[in-house]
Amino acid sequence: MKTLKFKLYQHKRNRHLKRAINVAGMIWNHCIALHKRYYRMFKKHLNCAKLQAHIAKLRNRKPLWQQVGSQAVQDICQRIEKAYQAFFDRHRKGVKPPGFKPVRKYKSFTLKQAGYQFLGGNRVRIGNRVYQYWNSREIEGKIKTVTIKRSPLGELFLVVVVDSVVEPQTKFETGRTAGFDFGIRTFLTCSEGFKIASPQFFKQSMNAIKKASRELSRKKKGSHNREQARFNLVRKHEGITNRRRDWFWKLAHWLANQFDVLYFETLNLKGMQRLWGRKVSDLAFREFLNILEWVAQKQGKQVVYRDPWFPSSKMCSCCGHVLESLDLKIREWRCPECHTLHDRDENAAINLKVGGSPSTGLGDVRLAQPAISV
Repeated sequence: MKTLKFKLYQHKRNRHLKRAINVAGMIWNHCIALHKRYYRMFKKHLNCAKLQAHIAKLRNRKPLWQQVGSQAVQDICQRIEKAYQAFFDRHRKGVKPPGFKPVRKYKSFTLKQAGYQFLGGNRVRIGNRVYQYWNSREIEGKIKTVTIKRSPLGELFLVVVVDSVVEPQTKFETGRTAGFDFGIRTFLTCSEGFKIASPQFFKQSMNAIKKASRELSRKKKGSHNREQARFNLVRKHEGITNRRRDWFWKLAHWLANQFDVLYFETLNLKGMQRLWGRKVSDLAFREFLNILEWVAQKQGKQVVYRDPWFPSSKMCSCCGHVLESLDLKIREWRCPECHTLHDRDENAAINLKVGGSPSTGLGDVRLAQPAISV
């Protein structure tokens, strides 16, 4: 599967799509209310098929709901069902049940087999109206779903999921492999002897974010000035996101050009967020890995993940001795067997590279299965 994202042109007819997203939010809240009422009455979970049949009858009696296609309504019911299944799953801890959402903050609706038609060029028909979008790349493959998504700034995007048929073959152009260790102070430490520092975009813009947040809190709720202050704050956050993603894309292309196989550790991001909070969110490790997986697959390179319990930091890269424990505060340590002084991050990067080699047999490796998104 491949996900392509296109921005729609700004036009007055876009108000119809924004109204449809608001109606989708109303349907979502109505379905959540039905789930809660059904459980109070019968102490059972409402079946997705029953919910879809009931909503289909209500949709025939409510002209406002007909602004959203029938398949988009079915998708809303299926998303709620999927969220409840994740909540009832015993193996997934900390998952909350789906709840009510403010209609103005509702983001999207999805069409599957019907309700849209690509007319060629940069035009697409959604419902009875034709819209234009920035056609930055050709849509190749069979279209599975089309999603209309609204950003916090009110801009509309066309998200197309296609079934990618062509799978690029693995190319070994450079013959080089490398291991990479993530860090809080240093974004990436490479086994080849160099480090990549993170710009920490959110930290750089912290003062501007605080100022915009204070201005928003001082405005009267419901006023035009408060809406303008909200747009100003959203633009600040979107600027941070755009700069971070641009840096990620450039770094991912550079790494894919330098190495054929890239070894990474499997991170426990939730545990890291509990320890370091905003720092981990600013570094956005998972987003970078998604982008790197996309670039690597496009160029025929490999991204390989080490086993999460592989002792990359505690293992000596010279003799293979493994320490019983290593505190996070210790950045350098000396091996008790071969007396080699190790930098914690550099040693971990070397072990990720050497341990990832099939000839060593140290631990397990897992090839990346990217959730491709552009």
